[in-house]
Order: sequence, then structure tokens, then C-alpha cells
Amino acid sequence: MNNFGAIVAGLFVGIGVLSAGWFAAGAVGEFKDAQRYVTVKGLAEREVPANLAIWPVVFNAAGNDLGKVQDDIEADTEKVIAFLANYGLDGDAVTRSAPRIEDYLARGYSGGNRPENRYSAEATVLLRSEDIAAVKQAQQDAGKLVREGVVLLNQWGAQTQFLFTELNAIKPEMIAQATQAAREAAAKFADDSGARVGGIRQANQGLFTISDRDAHTPEIKKVRVVSTVDYFLVGD
Repeated sequence: MNNFGAIVAGLFVGIGVLSAGWFAAGAVGEFKDAQRYVTVKGLAEREVPANLAIWPVVFNAAGNDLGKVQDDIEADTEKVIAFLANYGLDGDAVTRSAPRIEDYLARGYSGGNRPENRYSAEATVLLRSEDIAAVKQAQQDAGKLVREGVVLLNQWGAQTQFLFTELNAIKPEMIAQATQAAREAAAKFADDSGARVGGIRQANQGLFTISDRDAHTPEIKKVRVVSTVDYFLVGD
């Protein structure tokens, strides 16, 4: 290659290096601008009434005559079912369980350790109803069953549950509220930093939680969701 050719080739190489450097610099600048964002959280909360109640009415009977104990528990079951029917809680809303019989003598209790009654029977009438008001009223009047001789039990794991099962109906609106709250927080941050809020870089909806409003009104639920959103910040 002659000197002139070498010089020309060198010029092209130099121009190529300069061009590559310019494009690389531009790419880095765009990358940095694209990474200018703020992460904010948006909260949405609302109170809703429970729409399903599950009430296990647990009771027992005891005695030394197994047949008599069985008769007593069956009679008490009918009393419980009739009591619930007075509040319109009947039909498919009510199911009964087979009684569970305890024979303390067969379990090894004897002498001074043996309970006064050899047999104890426990049964459950399970109520599942969407009529929350009727369930609450029946619970308040449960003393009537006690006056009729039904021995009601308050067992761990058999408490009344009030549930909200229509979350999907309110999800879209609550997600929109949480996102709007997040954008307002991003706008405040942008104002403080002399920028504007751009589009969403990424978003995490977060988990919905449903809890009792308080310990005394479990039939009122608090639904809550926190969304985490990254917003791009745009310079003025």
C-alpha cells in the first residue's frame, strides 16, 4: 500500500473510532435517562360487610347409660335445629354431624380418676348462611337453648367465622385507587426534585388482605392492598 493509501485508511479508521465513541456516548446517556425513576407505594382500603357466616353450634350430653346419652344428644340436636329455624336459618343452611362418644372407663379411667359420668357425647350442628343479621340475632339469643337444657360448648377451633367472598368484585377499583395514590406520591417527589412524572417502569400489585375491622365486629371486614410502582421521572 502506498503512503497515500495508508493515510486514507488511517483517516477512515479514525473517523470510525470517533463515530463509535459518539454513538456509545449517546447510548449511555439514554440508558441513564431511562434509569431515572422513583419507587412509590400506593394504599387502598375499604370496609365491607361479611357476606357469609359459618357457625358450628357444638353441644354435649353425659351420663352412665349409653342409650340415654344417645337419646339426649339426638333430642338436643332437634332443639338446636328448631331454634335456628325460628330465625329463618334452615334447609340447606344447616347440617348435622354424627355424635362423638367418649367412654371414660374404656380409656382407663377408674377409681378416683373416673369422671362422674362414664359416657360423654358431643355433636355439632353446622350453620352456613349468607343472612348475617339473622345469624347475629340467633347468637345473641342462644341462651334460650341453654334454658332448654342444651349444654353449649365453646371450643377452640369451632368459633363462628364471618367471611367476605366477593373480593373479585372490588379488586379492579381498589387497584386503580392504589395506583392513583402511588402516582400522587410520585408527583410530590417529582415536584420536590424539579421533574415530572413519566410512564410506569414496572408495577407490583401487592397482596390483598382481609381482616376484621376490630375484635368486636368480625362481621365488618377491612380490605387492604398496597401497590408498589416505579415511575420514570422526566426533566423539564
